[in-house]
Amino acid sequence: MIQDSSTHSWNVISEEWCEIAPIDETRQYFIMPYMLRLMGDVSGKRILDLGCGEGGFSRELTRRGAQVVGIDCAAYSIEFAKKQSLEEGLGIQYYTKNSSDLDGIESCDFDIVLCSMMLMDCEDLDGTIKEISRVLKPKGKLFASVLHPCFTGKNIGREGKGIDRKVIVEDYFNPAVYNQTLPGGNIEVVWRHRTLEEYVKPFVKHGLNITDLNEARPTREEADKSVPIAWLNKIPLFLYWVVEK
Repeated sequence: MIQDSSTHSWNVISEEWCEIAPIDETRQYFIMPYMLRLMGDVSGKRILDLGCGEGGFSRELTRRGAQVVGIDCAAYSIEFAKKQSLEEGLGIQYYTKNSSDLDGIESCDFDIVLCSMMLMDCEDLDGTIKEISRVLKPKGKLFASVLHPCFTGKNIGREGKGIDRKVIVEDYFNPAVYNQTLPGGNIEVVWRHRTLEEYVKPFVKHGLNITDLNEARPTREEADKSVPIAWLNKIPLFLYWVVEK
């Protein structure tokens, strides 16, 4: 497997991530439900969950009738996901690979590729998009979510607390790689700030068409779950894509 700074970072913190991911409120009550609504009926679909982490999406998609393959660069996360799948009798296939080198995965094999909150972590984004295009069937779709690139710069400032918190945007056009502490824990990962343009161009280069783009906002029911989720009705922290081959 190709080793790079993001691969190393996630392997270092994967055990802690597998503990906090299932109890992260924003992930459980907003990020996942929004993506599942966007994906719609997946029954009978063959899906690659690329950057699957501890396998939360893989398991839910399998419960909904999809045939799922999960891939992640973190070996511990894959072993954790395998264990959970076995305990539920779900039969999900999992592999440890770098997203920019899906060696052993057949071309034109998947109806859907899911990349939930992982493209911003890829050191080789171009290579990752190239591989996604390769493994998708003709007319297959990529569903992806990222942190909104407007708010990922290294020098982003924050003022206030709770629902009144404000964000100060600086240096949007300056690419940056830096360590960031994940919410809900004291673990750091490598974050990469890219502009919207830098996300879009690899899609065009590798024959993928953006068919939908959402600056995601929570429903009233989701906003009632927590103040951080309610705050997302003021600042679009997450960006969701639908991309077709």
